[in-house]
Amino acid sequence: MVKARTAPDLWLIGSILSLLAIGIVMVYSAGAIIAFHDYGDSYYFVKRQLLFAVLGLAAMFVTMNTDYRIWSRYAKVGLLICFGLLIIVLIPGIGDVRGGARSWLGIGSFGIQPSEFMKLGMIIFLAKTLSDEQTRIERFMTGLLPPLGVMATAFGLIMLQPDLGTGTVMMGASLLLIFTGGAQIKHLASLALVGVAGFVGLILAAPYRLQRITAFLDPWQDPLGAGYQSIQSLYAIGPGGLVGLGLGASRQKYNYVPEPQTDFIFSILAEELGFIGGVTVLMLFLILVWRGMRAAMTAPDTFGSLLAAGIVGIVAVQVLINIGVVIGLMPVTGITLPLISYGGSSLTLMLTSLGILLNISRYAR
Repeated sequence: MVKARTAPDLWLIGSILSLLAIGIVMVYSAGAIIAFHDYGDSYYFVKRQLLFAVLGLAAMFVTMNTDYRIWSRYAKVGLLICFGLLIIVLIPGIGDVRGGARSWLGIGSFGIQPSEFMKLGMIIFLAKTLSDEQTRIERFMTGLLPPLGVMATAFGLIMLQPDLGTGTVMMGASLLLIFTGGAQIKHLASLALVGVAGFVGLILAAPYRLQRITAFLDPWQDPLGAGYQSIQSLYAIGPGGLVGLGLGASRQKYNYVPEPQTDFIFSILAEELGFIGGVTVLMLFLILVWRGMRAAMTAPDTFGSLLAAGIVGIVAVQVLINIGVVIGLMPVTGITLPLISYGGSSLTLMLTSLGILLNISRYAR
């Protein structure tokens, strides 16, 4: 048994706490106007964000001090529970419809997203499976195909909600983990072609997704419809300049940028804190990814290495998609910015996952 260090990676924990603090400030700044308009309380979003931040930090403290190897024992059970939640949420009368997707379980305004649990559950399952069968992953039929089938099933259930954004993050992080686990590039390249064809099919099957693609290519074709979010986001980022308009001074959060406290919070951050504020956030994410991958490379066993890489993958894929959407490099997908955007279950699960990553860092060689 490898003995843990006395403390986790301080660079890693510092970047996590810094991003969380910036997120809490920006949730208030970006969401105060909408919160007052919709709920009569400017502090509505930030009070809930603080509550879930406390819950998430408590969960992070527990997982940070729990031997990460314990998760391998419950990998299959945890995955089955996640699948069960994904099925339950699809039942009319049980799952809540919010934002056009039946993806919530809860009472009133409080709820959880089972798809958020699936992201972590899938990473733990794949890390366990690949660490137990390292040599088999190089073979397509007996090594690579079974975990791909599990991933495809989970993705299909998430798409029934439908929630393309969360499904894309789960698949992206899982494929990065499989590549890290030793899958052959020729197999993954073949799967990429199949994935592109399937992605095109999903877009064509839903007119609103096709509208998002055309709006991404030329948002000015429909400036008051499909292109509205992208245009308003750029209108927020542009005036920010080098140092921004000042904290709280955003103009676009006055019901111009949709969902300024969630999907497009980075555009408000860039408007208020400027290029310097935006780069600071990106640097903190780079530190998180750097130290997370360092923990993966120095973990004492294969399971810890793959688990750390998978958790870092979730963060990296989500950040790339969110920032890409906000600055107009990707179509609008509805992905939040980790640790920054408003969201209960997403914030709590992210901090829980990062607690596992911090625990792995304590065992670094």
